[in-house]
Amino acid sequence: MKLPPLLQDDPPTLADRAYLSLREAIVEGTLAPGMKLSERGLAAMLGVSPQPVREALRRLEGEGMAESRPRSGTYVAELSIDRLLEMGRIRSALEGVAAGIAARRRTPIDIAALRARLIAVQSASASGDERRLAAVNASLHETLHAITGNALLIRSLQAVNAYYHISTRVILTSKYEVSASLAEHSAIVAAVIDGDPETAEALMRAHTGRSVDVAAIELAR
Repeated sequence: MKLPPLLQDDPPTLADRAYLSLREAIVEGTLAPGMKLSERGLAAMLGVSPQPVREALRRLEGEGMAESRPRSGTYVAELSIDRLLEMGRIRSALEGVAAGIAARRRTPIDIAALRARLIAVQSASASGDERRLAAVNASLHETLHAITGNALLIRSLQAVNAYYHISTRVILTSKYEVSASLAEHSAIVAAVIDGDPETAEALMRAHTGRSVDVAAIELAR
């Protein structure tokens, strides 16, 4: 049996586009925790048939961003402190490993990309634009992930980060948190650029561990 090769520049499918649109709406809070997700209603809003939406919802369920309830339907996942802490521990370990590998593998091109991402984080932090800050923070982490060149690690990080990003809205409202996060990101990037994997991993574990603790405290209020 032969399968046609995948082309790197193949356009995203309707299911991919539906997934990305719904994921963004969940992260931004447009689709709030506990909200029912109607396949037909979402399909009408997105201008597609129900099938791509159905596939997108299954993918979101797999990432923990949506949940299926027997004889009721599919809903945006509720923010659970226990679930957040559980995913946070896994995320902290994986992000730490990624930072350590990135410090070993970074190239001059990677270093330039990291510096550009950090400048974007600094600018967004100063602007007070929470939506932009969440996006550039995620972009910085994704750049570190890409530097690892480890496809399995990247897929694992994408899965655990999906649920975590729902909580980002909770922790980016504090000026102290923004300042602390910027300082931590700056130190992590410096360690990666310096080629110091042990320090990069330790700093990343501390950063991601602290951020999930802050989110849990805010959710408990």
